[in-house]
Amino acid sequence: MKFWPLSRVAKSTMQVSVTSAEGLKRTLKVVIGQSELGERFTSRLDEVKGTIQIKGFRRGKVPATHIRKVYGRSLMAEVMQKAVEETTEKAIAERKERPAFEPRIEFPEDQAEIERVMEGQGDLAYSVSFEVLPDIKVTDLAGLELERLVADVPDADVAKAVEQIASRNVTYVTEESRAAAEGDQVTMDFVGRIDGTEFEGGKAEDAPLVIGSGGFIPGFEEGLKGAKAGEERVVKATFPAEYPVPALAGKEAEFSVTVKAVGAPQKPAIDDELAKGLGLESLDQLKVRISEQISGEYDQASRAKLKRGMLDALDKAHTFELPPSLVEGEFNGIWQDLTRRMEEAKKTFADEGKTEEQVREEYRKIAERRVRLGLVLGEIGTAAKIDVTQDELRNALFAQARRFPGQEKMVYEYFQKNPGAVAQLRAPIYEDKVVDHIAAQAKVTERKISPEDLMKPIEEDAAPAAPTEGV
Repeated sequence: MKFWPLSRVAKSTMQVSVTSAEGLKRTLKVVIGQSELGERFTSRLDEVKGTIQIKGFRRGKVPATHIRKVYGRSLMAEVMQKAVEETTEKAIAERKERPAFEPRIEFPEDQAEIERVMEGQGDLAYSVSFEVLPDIKVTDLAGLELERLVADVPDADVAKAVEQIASRNVTYVTEESRAAAEGDQVTMDFVGRIDGTEFEGGKAEDAPLVIGSGGFIPGFEEGLKGAKAGEERVVKATFPAEYPVPALAGKEAEFSVTVKAVGAPQKPAIDDELAKGLGLESLDQLKVRISEQISGEYDQASRAKLKRGMLDALDKAHTFELPPSLVEGEFNGIWQDLTRRMEEAKKTFADEGKTEEQVREEYRKIAERRVRLGLVLGEIGTAAKIDVTQDELRNALFAQARRFPGQEKMVYEYFQKNPGAVAQLRAPIYEDKVVDHIAAQAKVTERKISPEDLMKPIEEDAAPAAPTEGV
């Protein structure tokens, strides 16, 4: 095997030519000269010769010719990989184009040609295929006319929430002679059997159950009505057909029940004492807290609707060619989620009165909208120099970890090892900051509507693809 001599040679100039430029698609041919590869190989050999240890030689004293013989191919493979990475980046940068995704590299199929390059006997030629982001002329944000919908918190809603809190703090007072009725709490022991045989999970002692709460399988609570403390009963009930334990699903069971106590519900008075039991000073303070909580929910709904109107306006104001691969990737994600949900619901396209082709066309348009909006938001964010700070990212990570009590360390390690997961944390923060920036520039008028109208859900297909920070 032949390799270059150790003497340095002049570095050649990388040659780049465009072999295809159709729409946003680009294919470049890049040629790295033999002399440049030789210089890179020699430089790499100089870096490693002091660290290589071969039997029969002292460290750092292995002859260069012997290193080339033993490690030449592996070193050349490293050189070629690094050269391709650097020249690809340089070739794209010199064109002042922004790839929409990671470029695809293709080497010659002729193995003999690759062997000549590996032996230092030829230039390395390869192709780079990628799609570029389109030039986007962002509309004048000051010309956007948006509407912020708001609603007052009704006193009746606050009163209803207080009533619900009182209901959740019901206590049960045991009455010896009370016959169990709707809303009463029965404390009992029971043993369940199917065809005379006890089944796993069908036995309990001192188990509390509020009649009418739906806390047990159908028929069980009905069978306890009228029971008194000390009474024994056999209650028949049937497990639902969709019960998660296959061995029990759809089966009729008999439960031998011993009623140990019957408690009558006692609802607390709606007064200052109720509030104090929740750590507050008075009923008035409780009402203020509830009103603030409801108001916060209204604010979130108001922001969501403002954002929807903003996205609709931006979508209408921008028309440009979309990178096909981005659209295809977005569509595939949407389609996989749709088909999964349909399979779980055991539904078909015919159930919706449509063909698969019609549904595909609808969701492709949704994918195109999402990609278009993601690119527009990314362009606006870049122009406004919006970024996500480390503190913001750290707070998002802490919030994520709090969702898994006791597993926080595992969550942190997962994000440390998965850059893609960190990007998923970053994207919504970045998007929210861009949305705030747009709202601050646009003409926003406020309109008051009813709480019912404000809280109506928004169609999910309005969401943009994740905008890229610093595109």
